[in-house]
Amino acid sequence: MVLWIILAVYLLLMIGIGIYCSRQTSNVNDFVLGGRSIGPWFTAFAYGTSYFSAVVFIGYAGQFGWNYGVSATWIGMGNAFIGSALAWALLGKRTRIMTKHLDCSTMPEFFEKRYNSKSLKTTAAAIVFIFLIPYTASVYNGLSRLFESAFHVDYSICIIAMAVLTAAYVILGGYKATAVNDFIQGIIMLAGIVMVVILVVKNCGGMSAALEELAAIPDNNGNTDTLNTLFGPDPINLVGVVILTSLGTMGLPQMATKFYAIKDDAAIKRGAIISTIFAIVVAGGSYFMGGFGRLYVTPEEITSNGKLVYDQIVPAMLETALPEILVGIVVVLVLSASMSTLSSLVLTSSSTLTIDLIKPLCKKGLDDKKQVLIMRVFIAVFIIVSVVIALNKNTYITTLMSISWGALAGSFLAPYIYGLFSKKITKAAVWASFISGIVITVGHMIIYTFGAIPDAPKTFLGIALPSPINAGAFAMLFGLVLVPVVTLVTKQSEENKKYTEELFSSCFSK
Repeated sequence: MVLWIILAVYLLLMIGIGIYCSRQTSNVNDFVLGGRSIGPWFTAFAYGTSYFSAVVFIGYAGQFGWNYGVSATWIGMGNAFIGSALAWALLGKRTRIMTKHLDCSTMPEFFEKRYNSKSLKTTAAAIVFIFLIPYTASVYNGLSRLFESAFHVDYSICIIAMAVLTAAYVILGGYKATAVNDFIQGIIMLAGIVMVVILVVKNCGGMSAALEELAAIPDNNGNTDTLNTLFGPDPINLVGVVILTSLGTMGLPQMATKFYAIKDDAAIKRGAIISTIFAIVVAGGSYFMGGFGRLYVTPEEITSNGKLVYDQIVPAMLETALPEILVGIVVVLVLSASMSTLSSLVLTSSSTLTIDLIKPLCKKGLDDKKQVLIMRVFIAVFIIVSVVIALNKNTYITTLMSISWGALAGSFLAPYIYGLFSKKITKAAVWASFISGIVITVGHMIIYTFGAIPDAPKTFLGIALPSPINAGAFAMLFGLVLVPVVTLVTKQSEENKKYTEELFSSCFSK
Protein backbone atom coordinates (compact mmCIF):
# COMPACT_ATOMS: atom_id res chain seq x y z
CA MET A 1 0.00 0.00 0.00
CA VAL A 2 2.84 2.39 0.85
CA LEU A 3 4.45 1.72 -2.56
CA TRP A 4 1.20 2.52 -4.34
CA ILE A 5 0.70 5.73 -2.32
CA ILE A 6 4.23 6.96 -3.16
CA LEU A 7 3.63 6.19 -6.82
CA ALA A 8 0.20 7.85 -6.92
CA VAL A 9 1.46 11.09 -5.32
CA TYR A 10 4.34 11.28 -7.76
CA LEU A 11 2.15 10.67 -10.82
CA LEU A 12 -0.46 13.21 -9.75
CA LEU A 13 2.31 15.79 -9.36
CA MET A 14 3.59 15.13 -12.89
CA ILE A 15 0.11 15.43 -14.42
CA GLY A 16 -0.52 18.62 -12.42
CA ILE A 17 2.62 20.20 -13.85
CA GLY A 18 1.46 19.26 -17.35
CA ILE A 19 -1.90 20.96 -16.79
CA TYR A 20 -0.24 24.08 -15.32
CA CYS A 21 2.25 24.40 -18.19
CA SER A 22 -0.45 23.88 -20.82
CA ARG A 23 -1.73 27.35 -19.96
CA GLN A 24 1.66 28.82 -20.89
CA THR A 25 1.90 26.98 -24.22
CA SER A 26 0.35 29.09 -26.95
CA ASN A 27 2.53 28.48 -30.03
CA VAL A 28 5.02 26.09 -31.65
CA ASN A 29 8.06 27.81 -30.10
CA ASP A 30 6.55 27.43 -26.62
CA PHE A 31 5.55 23.80 -27.19
CA VAL A 32 8.85 22.62 -28.70
CA LEU A 33 11.47 24.88 -27.06
CA GLY A 34 9.76 26.51 -24.09
CA GLY A 35 10.09 29.92 -25.75
CA ARG A 36 13.93 29.60 -25.75
CA SER A 37 13.89 30.96 -22.20
CA ILE A 38 14.91 27.92 -20.12
CA GLY A 39 17.58 28.64 -17.49
CA PRO A 40 20.73 26.65 -16.63
CA TRP A 41 19.33 24.46 -13.84
CA PHE A 42 16.26 23.38 -15.78
CA THR A 43 18.25 22.83 -18.99
CA ALA A 44 21.04 20.90 -17.24
CA PHE A 45 18.55 18.65 -15.48
CA ALA A 46 16.55 18.24 -18.72
CA TYR A 47 19.78 17.20 -20.46
CA GLY A 48 20.77 14.77 -17.71
CA THR A 49 17.36 13.19 -17.23
CA SER A 50 16.94 12.78 -21.00
CA TYR A 51 20.37 11.13 -21.09
CA PHE A 52 19.85 8.63 -18.26
CA SER A 53 16.77 6.46 -17.90
CA ALA A 54 15.76 2.87 -17.20
CA VAL A 55 17.97 2.00 -20.19
CA VAL A 56 21.04 2.94 -18.15
CA PHE A 57 19.83 2.01 -14.67
CA ILE A 58 18.28 -1.36 -15.60
CA GLY A 59 19.73 -2.38 -18.98
CA TYR A 60 23.24 -1.01 -19.31
CA ALA A 61 24.18 -1.05 -15.61
CA GLY A 62 22.99 -4.66 -15.36
CA GLN A 63 24.61 -6.00 -18.53
CA PHE A 64 27.93 -4.15 -18.39
CA GLY A 65 28.27 -4.41 -14.63
CA TRP A 66 27.91 -8.17 -15.12
CA ASN A 67 30.41 -8.31 -18.00
CA TYR A 68 33.03 -5.82 -16.78
CA GLY A 69 32.60 -5.65 -12.99
CA VAL A 70 33.41 -2.36 -11.28
CA SER A 71 35.39 -1.21 -14.34
CA ALA A 72 31.96 -0.48 -15.87
CA THR A 73 32.18 2.74 -13.84
CA TRP A 74 34.37 4.08 -16.68
CA ILE A 75 31.24 4.19 -18.82
CA GLY A 76 29.64 6.58 -16.34
CA MET A 77 32.76 8.73 -16.24
CA GLY A 78 32.80 8.87 -20.04
CA ASN A 79 29.16 9.93 -19.98
CA ALA A 80 30.04 12.71 -17.53
CA PHE A 81 33.19 14.13 -19.11
CA ILE A 82 32.57 13.42 -22.82
CA GLY A 83 28.79 13.16 -23.10
CA SER A 84 28.13 16.07 -20.73
CA ALA A 85 31.11 18.38 -20.06
CA LEU A 86 32.65 18.20 -23.56
CA ALA A 87 29.25 18.33 -25.28
CA TRP A 88 28.25 21.50 -23.45
CA ALA A 89 31.66 23.17 -23.90
CA LEU A 90 31.99 22.29 -27.58
CA LEU A 91 28.41 22.58 -28.84
CA GLY A 92 26.33 24.60 -26.38
CA LYS A 93 27.13 28.19 -27.32
CA ARG A 94 27.48 27.74 -31.08
CA THR A 95 24.33 25.62 -31.29
CA ARG A 96 22.28 28.23 -29.41
CA ILE A 97 23.59 31.09 -31.56
CA MET A 98 23.23 29.40 -34.95
CA THR A 99 19.85 27.77 -34.34
CA LYS A 100 18.42 31.02 -33.00
CA HIS A 101 19.72 32.91 -36.04
CA LEU A 102 18.31 30.27 -38.40
CA ASP A 103 15.08 30.03 -36.38
CA CYS A 104 15.39 26.21 -36.07
CA SER A 105 13.23 24.09 -33.78
CA THR A 106 14.50 20.63 -34.78
CA MET A 107 17.72 18.98 -35.91
CA PRO A 108 16.41 18.22 -39.45
CA GLU A 109 15.51 21.90 -39.72
CA PHE A 110 19.08 22.74 -38.73
CA PHE A 111 20.42 20.57 -41.56
CA GLU A 112 18.08 22.25 -44.05
CA LYS A 113 19.00 25.82 -43.10
CA ARG A 114 22.69 25.22 -42.36
CA TYR A 115 23.33 23.38 -45.66
CA ASN A 116 20.61 25.11 -47.73
CA SER A 117 18.88 21.84 -48.66
CA LYS A 118 15.25 20.81 -48.14
CA SER A 119 16.00 17.22 -49.14
CA LEU A 120 18.47 16.90 -46.25
CA LYS A 121 15.72 18.00 -43.87
CA THR A 122 13.24 15.45 -45.22
CA THR A 123 15.74 12.58 -45.02
CA ALA A 124 16.90 13.56 -41.53
CA ALA A 125 13.29 13.74 -40.33
CA ALA A 126 12.60 10.21 -41.60
CA ILE A 127 15.74 8.91 -39.86
CA VAL A 128 14.71 10.58 -36.60
CA PHE A 129 11.20 9.15 -36.61
CA ILE A 130 12.21 5.61 -37.56
CA PHE A 131 15.21 5.22 -35.25
CA LEU A 132 13.88 6.97 -32.15
CA ILE A 133 11.21 4.26 -31.92
CA PRO A 134 13.54 1.41 -30.78
CA TYR A 135 15.12 3.74 -28.20
CA THR A 136 11.70 4.60 -26.79
CA ALA A 137 10.79 0.91 -26.76
CA SER A 138 13.97 0.14 -24.79
CA VAL A 139 12.97 2.67 -22.11
CA TYR A 140 9.51 1.12 -21.76
CA ASN A 141 11.14 -2.31 -21.61
CA GLY A 142 13.46 -1.40 -18.73
CA LEU A 143 10.84 0.52 -16.79
CA SER A 144 8.26 -2.25 -17.04
CA ARG A 145 10.70 -4.94 -15.87
CA LEU A 146 11.29 -3.01 -12.64
CA PHE A 147 7.57 -2.40 -12.11
CA GLU A 148 6.84 -6.05 -12.70
CA SER A 149 9.43 -6.97 -10.07
CA ALA A 150 8.38 -4.39 -7.45
CA PHE A 151 4.59 -4.37 -7.83
CA HIS A 152 4.02 -7.84 -9.30
CA VAL A 153 1.93 -6.30 -12.07
CA ASP A 154 1.94 -7.87 -15.51
CA TYR A 155 4.69 -6.53 -17.81
CA SER A 156 2.23 -5.57 -20.58
CA ILE A 157 0.01 -3.60 -18.21
CA CYS A 158 3.07 -1.70 -16.90
CA ILE A 159 4.09 -0.67 -20.41
CA ILE A 160 0.62 0.53 -21.40
CA ALA A 161 0.14 2.46 -18.12
CA MET A 162 3.48 4.23 -18.48
CA ALA A 163 2.70 5.11 -22.08
CA VAL A 164 -0.61 6.73 -21.12
CA LEU A 165 0.98 8.75 -18.32
CA THR A 166 3.86 9.96 -20.48
CA ALA A 167 1.47 10.98 -23.25
CA ALA A 168 -0.71 12.87 -20.78
CA TYR A 169 1.81 15.37 -19.48
CA VAL A 170 3.77 15.83 -22.73
CA ILE A 171 0.62 16.37 -24.80
CA LEU A 172 -0.63 18.87 -22.22
CA GLY A 173 2.45 20.98 -21.53
CA GLY A 174 5.10 20.36 -24.21
CA TYR A 175 8.74 21.25 -23.53
CA LYS A 176 8.07 23.54 -20.56
CA ALA A 177 6.20 20.78 -18.70
CA THR A 178 9.00 18.40 -19.61
CA ALA A 179 11.68 20.79 -18.27
CA VAL A 180 9.89 21.41 -14.96
CA ASN A 181 9.21 17.70 -14.50
CA ASP A 182 12.82 16.92 -15.41
CA PHE A 183 14.05 19.18 -12.62
CA ILE A 184 11.92 17.39 -10.02
CA GLN A 185 12.80 14.00 -11.51
CA GLY A 186 16.49 14.89 -11.49
CA ILE A 187 16.47 15.66 -7.76
CA ILE A 188 14.79 12.30 -7.10
CA MET A 189 17.39 10.55 -9.29
CA LEU A 190 20.37 12.15 -7.50
CA ALA A 191 19.13 11.26 -4.02
CA GLY A 192 17.96 7.81 -5.08
CA ILE A 193 21.18 6.72 -6.80
CA VAL A 194 23.34 7.72 -3.83
CA MET A 195 21.04 5.77 -1.49
CA VAL A 196 20.99 2.67 -3.70
CA VAL A 197 24.77 2.54 -4.16
CA ILE A 198 25.36 2.84 -0.41
CA LEU A 199 22.86 0.08 0.41
CA VAL A 200 24.04 -2.28 -2.33
CA VAL A 201 27.64 -2.07 -1.09
CA LYS A 202 26.65 -2.16 2.60
CA ASN A 203 24.57 -5.30 2.04
CA CYS A 204 27.76 -7.04 0.80
CA GLY A 205 29.63 -6.21 4.01
CA GLY A 206 31.23 -2.94 2.90
CA MET A 207 33.48 -1.93 0.03
CA SER A 208 36.54 -4.06 0.87
CA ALA A 209 34.50 -7.19 1.48
CA ALA A 210 32.47 -6.65 -1.69
CA LEU A 211 35.58 -6.23 -3.85
CA GLU A 212 37.20 -9.31 -2.30
CA GLU A 213 34.09 -11.40 -2.94
CA LEU A 214 33.87 -10.08 -6.51
CA ALA A 215 37.51 -11.04 -7.17
CA ALA A 216 36.71 -14.68 -6.41
CA ILE A 217 33.92 -14.87 -9.01
CA PRO A 218 34.95 -15.93 -12.53
CA ASP A 219 34.23 -13.55 -15.42
CA ASN A 220 32.72 -14.59 -18.78
CA ASN A 221 36.02 -16.26 -19.74
CA GLY A 222 36.32 -18.17 -16.46
CA ASN A 223 39.09 -15.94 -15.05
CA THR A 224 39.11 -14.67 -11.46
CA ASP A 225 40.65 -11.45 -10.06
CA THR A 226 39.32 -9.39 -13.00
CA LEU A 227 35.85 -8.12 -12.05
CA ASN A 228 37.26 -6.04 -9.18
CA THR A 229 40.06 -4.39 -11.20
CA LEU A 230 40.36 -0.88 -12.65
CA PHE A 231 40.08 -1.87 -16.32
CA GLY A 232 38.24 -5.17 -15.92
CA PRO A 233 38.35 -8.36 -17.99
CA ASP A 234 37.71 -6.82 -21.44
CA PRO A 235 38.97 -3.21 -21.79
CA ILE A 236 38.79 -3.23 -25.62
CA ASN A 237 35.05 -3.79 -25.81
CA LEU A 238 34.54 -1.56 -22.77
CA VAL A 239 35.90 1.32 -24.88
CA GLY A 240 33.20 0.63 -27.49
CA VAL A 241 30.50 1.13 -24.85
CA VAL A 242 32.13 4.36 -23.66
CA ILE A 243 32.23 5.73 -27.24
CA LEU A 244 28.62 4.81 -28.04
CA THR A 245 27.11 6.15 -24.82
CA SER A 246 29.33 9.24 -24.48
CA LEU A 247 30.22 10.52 -27.95
CA GLY A 248 26.82 9.46 -29.26
CA THR A 249 24.90 12.05 -27.24
CA MET A 250 26.38 14.84 -29.36
CA GLY A 251 24.58 13.51 -32.42
CA LEU A 252 21.19 12.75 -30.90
CA PRO A 253 18.39 15.17 -31.84
CA GLN A 254 16.66 15.01 -28.45
CA MET A 255 19.92 16.07 -26.75
CA ALA A 256 20.94 18.80 -29.22
CA THR A 257 17.61 20.59 -28.88
CA LYS A 258 18.38 21.26 -25.20
CA PHE A 259 20.97 23.77 -26.46
CA TYR A 260 18.38 25.34 -28.79
CA ALA A 261 16.16 26.17 -25.81
CA ILE A 262 18.68 27.54 -23.30
CA LYS A 263 18.42 31.19 -22.30
CA ASP A 264 21.91 32.71 -22.85
CA ASP A 265 25.70 32.15 -22.78
CA ALA A 266 25.92 32.51 -19.00
CA ALA A 267 23.31 29.78 -18.61
CA ILE A 268 25.41 27.50 -20.82
CA LYS A 269 28.49 27.86 -18.58
CA ARG A 270 26.54 27.11 -15.42
CA GLY A 271 24.56 24.37 -17.12
CA ALA A 272 27.77 22.59 -18.18
CA ILE A 273 28.95 22.32 -14.57
CA ILE A 274 25.55 21.21 -13.24
CA SER A 275 25.09 18.65 -16.03
CA THR A 276 28.55 17.14 -15.46
CA ILE A 277 28.07 16.74 -11.71
CA PHE A 278 24.65 15.22 -12.34
CA ALA A 279 26.18 12.68 -14.76
CA ILE A 280 29.01 11.74 -12.37
CA VAL A 281 26.49 10.89 -9.64
CA VAL A 282 23.74 9.27 -11.73
CA ALA A 283 25.71 7.50 -14.48
CA GLY A 284 28.82 6.79 -12.41
CA GLY A 285 26.68 5.53 -9.52
CA SER A 286 24.49 3.32 -11.75
CA TYR A 287 27.40 1.54 -13.46
CA PHE A 288 29.33 1.21 -10.19
CA MET A 289 26.27 -0.38 -8.58
CA GLY A 290 25.84 -2.71 -11.58
CA GLY A 291 29.42 -3.92 -11.09
CA PHE A 292 28.30 -5.85 -8.01
CA GLY A 293 25.51 -7.70 -9.83
CA ARG A 294 27.25 -11.10 -9.61
CA LEU A 295 27.18 -10.87 -5.82
CA TYR A 296 23.39 -10.85 -5.88
CA VAL A 297 22.37 -13.26 -8.65
CA THR A 298 23.85 -16.35 -10.28
CA PRO A 299 23.89 -17.06 -14.03
CA GLU A 300 21.28 -19.77 -13.49
CA GLU A 301 18.84 -17.32 -11.88
CA ILE A 302 18.81 -15.00 -14.87
CA THR A 303 18.96 -17.59 -17.65
CA SER A 304 15.91 -18.10 -19.84
CA ASN A 305 15.78 -20.32 -22.94
CA GLY A 306 19.55 -20.71 -22.78
CA LYS A 307 20.21 -16.92 -22.75
CA LEU A 308 21.25 -14.61 -19.93
CA VAL A 309 18.50 -12.04 -19.32
CA TYR A 310 20.66 -9.10 -18.22
CA ASP A 311 17.63 -6.86 -17.72
CA GLN A 312 16.63 -8.92 -14.67
CA ILE A 313 19.89 -8.30 -12.78
CA VAL A 314 19.27 -4.85 -11.29
CA PRO A 315 15.63 -5.56 -10.25
CA ALA A 316 16.90 -8.71 -8.48
CA MET A 317 19.66 -6.70 -6.76
CA LEU A 318 17.20 -4.11 -5.50
CA GLU A 319 14.79 -6.72 -4.15
CA THR A 320 17.62 -8.26 -2.12
CA ALA A 321 19.50 -5.15 -0.99
CA LEU A 322 16.66 -2.72 -0.22
CA PRO A 323 13.82 -2.75 2.31
CA GLU A 324 10.37 -2.72 0.68
CA ILE A 325 9.72 0.97 1.39
CA LEU A 326 12.98 1.93 -0.32
CA VAL A 327 12.13 -0.25 -3.33
CA GLY A 328 9.12 2.05 -3.79
CA ILE A 329 11.38 5.09 -3.76
CA VAL A 330 13.71 3.45 -6.30
CA VAL A 331 10.75 2.63 -8.51
CA VAL A 332 9.88 6.33 -8.47
CA LEU A 333 13.55 7.09 -9.21
CA VAL A 334 13.55 4.89 -12.32
CA LEU A 335 10.11 6.12 -13.30
CA SER A 336 11.45 9.68 -13.00
CA ALA A 337 14.44 8.92 -15.18
CA SER A 338 12.40 7.06 -17.75
CA MET A 339 9.48 9.44 -18.07
CA SER A 340 11.83 12.37 -18.60
CA THR A 341 13.65 10.48 -21.36
CA LEU A 342 10.37 9.32 -22.90
CA SER A 343 8.95 12.84 -22.90
CA SER A 344 12.05 14.14 -24.66
CA LEU A 345 11.95 11.37 -27.26
CA VAL A 346 8.28 11.67 -28.13
CA LEU A 347 8.44 15.47 -28.24
CA THR A 348 11.46 15.33 -30.56
CA SER A 349 9.84 12.81 -32.86
CA SER A 350 6.43 14.52 -33.08
CA SER A 351 7.90 17.98 -33.64
CA THR A 352 10.21 16.62 -36.34
CA LEU A 353 7.34 14.94 -38.18
CA THR A 354 5.11 18.00 -37.96
CA ILE A 355 7.60 20.78 -38.71
CA ASP A 356 9.86 18.95 -41.14
CA LEU A 357 7.52 16.57 -42.99
CA ILE A 358 3.86 17.54 -42.62
CA LYS A 359 4.10 21.35 -42.71
CA PRO A 360 6.06 21.52 -46.02
CA LEU A 361 3.40 19.33 -47.71
CA CYS A 362 0.60 21.74 -46.83
CA LYS A 363 0.39 24.29 -49.63
CA LYS A 364 -1.72 26.70 -47.58
CA GLY A 365 0.61 26.32 -44.61
CA LEU A 366 -0.22 25.52 -40.99
CA ASP A 367 -0.80 28.07 -38.26
CA ASP A 368 0.64 27.50 -34.78
CA LYS A 369 -2.54 26.00 -33.34
CA LYS A 370 -2.77 23.39 -36.08
CA GLN A 371 0.93 22.50 -35.77
CA VAL A 372 0.64 22.01 -32.00
CA LEU A 373 -2.49 19.87 -32.52
CA ILE A 374 -0.71 17.67 -35.11
CA MET A 375 2.30 17.29 -32.77
CA ARG A 376 -0.01 16.10 -30.01
CA VAL A 377 -1.57 13.53 -32.35
CA PHE A 378 1.86 12.25 -33.44
CA ILE A 379 2.98 11.97 -29.81
CA ALA A 380 0.19 9.45 -29.33
CA VAL A 381 1.05 7.58 -32.56
CA PHE A 382 4.76 7.42 -31.71
CA ILE A 383 4.04 6.07 -28.23
CA ILE A 384 1.69 3.38 -29.57
CA VAL A 385 4.29 2.09 -32.06
CA SER A 386 6.99 2.06 -29.36
CA VAL A 387 4.74 0.15 -26.98
CA VAL A 388 4.06 -2.53 -29.60
CA ILE A 389 7.84 -3.10 -29.98
CA ALA A 390 8.43 -3.04 -26.21
CA LEU A 391 5.80 -5.73 -25.63
CA ASN A 392 8.38 -8.23 -26.98
CA LYS A 393 10.17 -9.14 -23.74
CA ASN A 394 12.82 -11.18 -25.54
CA THR A 395 14.69 -8.15 -26.93
CA TYR A 396 17.60 -6.82 -24.85
CA ILE A 397 17.30 -3.19 -23.79
CA THR A 398 20.90 -2.60 -24.86
CA THR A 399 20.26 -3.99 -28.36
CA LEU A 400 17.31 -1.65 -28.96
CA MET A 401 19.19 1.39 -27.70
CA SER A 402 22.38 0.57 -29.60
CA ILE A 403 20.52 0.28 -32.91
CA SER A 404 18.84 3.61 -32.28
CA TRP A 405 21.96 5.51 -31.18
CA GLY A 406 24.11 3.92 -33.88
CA ALA A 407 21.80 5.05 -36.68
CA LEU A 408 21.06 8.51 -35.31
CA ALA A 409 24.50 9.54 -34.08
CA GLY A 410 26.22 7.66 -36.92
CA SER A 411 24.22 9.77 -39.38
CA PHE A 412 24.09 13.15 -37.61
CA LEU A 413 27.13 13.50 -35.34
CA ALA A 414 29.73 14.51 -37.93
CA PRO A 415 27.65 16.93 -40.08
CA TYR A 416 26.22 18.54 -36.94
CA ILE A 417 29.58 19.18 -35.23
CA TYR A 418 31.50 20.13 -38.37
CA GLY A 419 28.57 22.25 -39.56
CA LEU A 420 28.83 24.45 -36.47
CA PHE A 421 32.54 25.14 -36.93
CA SER A 422 33.45 24.83 -40.60
CA LYS A 423 32.18 26.76 -43.64
CA LYS A 424 33.65 24.21 -46.04
CA ILE A 425 31.50 21.13 -45.36
CA THR A 426 29.62 20.17 -48.54
CA LYS A 427 26.14 18.76 -48.98
CA ALA A 428 27.70 15.65 -50.52
CA ALA A 429 29.60 15.06 -47.27
CA VAL A 430 26.39 15.33 -45.25
CA TRP A 431 24.66 12.85 -47.57
CA ALA A 432 27.64 10.50 -47.21
CA SER A 433 27.32 10.63 -43.42
CA PHE A 434 23.56 9.96 -43.52
CA ILE A 435 24.03 6.99 -45.85
CA SER A 436 26.99 5.48 -43.98
CA GLY A 437 25.25 5.74 -40.58
CA ILE A 438 22.16 3.91 -41.82
CA VAL A 439 24.02 1.35 -43.95
CA ILE A 440 26.40 0.38 -41.11
CA THR A 441 23.61 0.10 -38.53
CA VAL A 442 21.04 -1.68 -40.70
CA GLY A 443 23.69 -3.86 -42.41
CA HIS A 444 25.04 -4.98 -39.05
CA MET A 445 21.52 -5.69 -37.81
CA ILE A 446 20.75 -7.85 -40.87
CA ILE A 447 24.02 -9.78 -40.66
CA TYR A 448 24.29 -10.33 -36.90
CA THR A 449 20.95 -9.61 -35.19
CA PHE A 450 18.89 -11.44 -37.83
CA GLY A 451 21.69 -13.90 -38.71
CA ALA A 452 21.57 -13.39 -42.50
CA ILE A 453 25.19 -14.58 -42.79
CA PRO A 454 25.65 -17.46 -40.30
CA ASP A 455 29.41 -17.72 -40.94
CA ALA A 456 30.11 -14.00 -40.47
CA PRO A 457 33.29 -13.39 -38.39
CA LYS A 458 32.76 -12.94 -34.67
CA THR A 459 35.91 -11.04 -33.62
CA PHE A 460 38.52 -8.71 -35.10
CA LEU A 461 41.58 -7.64 -33.05
CA GLY A 462 39.67 -8.56 -29.90
CA ILE A 463 36.61 -6.50 -30.89
CA ALA A 464 33.28 -8.35 -30.66
CA LEU A 465 31.82 -7.85 -34.15
CA PRO A 466 28.27 -9.09 -33.38
CA SER A 467 27.90 -6.32 -30.76
CA PRO A 468 25.48 -3.59 -31.95
CA ILE A 469 27.27 -1.32 -29.48
CA ASN A 470 30.58 -1.66 -31.31
CA ALA A 471 28.77 -1.21 -34.63
CA GLY A 472 27.22 2.03 -33.39
CA ALA A 473 30.56 3.30 -32.08
CA PHE A 474 32.19 2.49 -35.43
CA ALA A 475 29.42 4.31 -37.35
CA MET A 476 30.08 7.48 -35.34
CA LEU A 477 33.87 7.39 -35.69
CA PHE A 478 33.61 6.51 -39.39
CA GLY A 479 31.34 9.52 -39.97
CA LEU A 480 33.83 11.85 -38.27
CA VAL A 481 36.50 10.71 -40.76
CA LEU A 482 34.21 10.42 -43.78
CA VAL A 483 32.74 13.95 -43.74
CA PRO A 484 36.05 15.87 -44.04
CA VAL A 485 37.34 13.36 -46.63
CA VAL A 486 34.26 13.75 -48.83
CA THR A 487 34.44 17.52 -48.36
CA LEU A 488 37.99 17.51 -49.74
CA VAL A 489 36.97 15.72 -52.95
CA THR A 490 33.67 17.55 -53.60
CA LYS A 491 32.84 21.18 -54.23
CA GLN A 492 30.28 23.64 -52.96
CA SER A 493 28.29 25.61 -55.50
CA GLU A 494 29.01 29.35 -55.59
CA GLU A 495 25.50 29.95 -54.28
CA ASN A 496 26.13 27.74 -51.24
CA LYS A 497 29.55 29.30 -50.63
CA LYS A 498 27.98 32.74 -50.50
CA TYR A 499 25.09 31.47 -48.33
CA THR A 500 27.49 29.86 -45.82
CA GLU A 501 29.80 32.89 -45.67
CA GLU A 502 26.86 35.15 -44.85
CA LEU A 503 25.55 32.70 -42.25
CA PHE A 504 28.85 32.43 -40.34
CA SER A 505 29.43 36.16 -40.62
CA SER A 506 26.00 36.88 -39.14
CA CYS A 507 26.36 34.32 -36.33
CA PHE A 508 29.99 34.57 -35.22
CA SER A 509 31.39 37.90 -36.45
CA LYS A 510 31.30 39.48 -32.99
